[in-house]
Amino acid sequence: MLSVNLRHLEPHEIRLQGELPVEELDLNLDDEMIRAERPLHYDMRVEKIYHAILAQGRLQISLECQCVRCLKSFQKELVLEHWTLHLPLEGEGKVAVDNDCVDLTPFVREDILLEFPQHPLCKPDCGGLKKISQKNREENKSAWAELNKLKL
Repeated sequence: MLSVNLRHLEPHEIRLQGELPVEELDLNLDDEMIRAERPLHYDMRVEKIYHAILAQGRLQISLECQCVRCLKSFQKELVLEHWTLHLPLEGEGKVAVDNDCVDLTPFVREDILLEFPQHPLCKPDCGGLKKISQKNREENKSAWAELNKLKL
């Protein structure tokens, strides 16, 4: 869990760096073309501004993908270079606070999922699966054609 203690934010901002295991991100991916198997790397500054929390930094996760055109496996680095999160501590849309701590994990999860490729491609100009040439088709048909010639 990626959480921040509000008491630590009182005197000044804090810096959070580390890894969040993919199991804790709880991505619930039902897509066989994208898998997240490595931890999320984060590097962020978190501060309390008025009655809100402001987190800014960088998020990075490595994805194991399968191209939707040619079915080739490839790795994609997903990087949110200038990630920003603003969470109100008061009012109608306030964030949940538990023992002076705010869990940032659900917000990180949501932003990561929004950046996932909808149709992963190994390269932008991927030509897809190689088409079977006419010669190969004729060779495949020839076995049946030879059987059809038998007079039984």
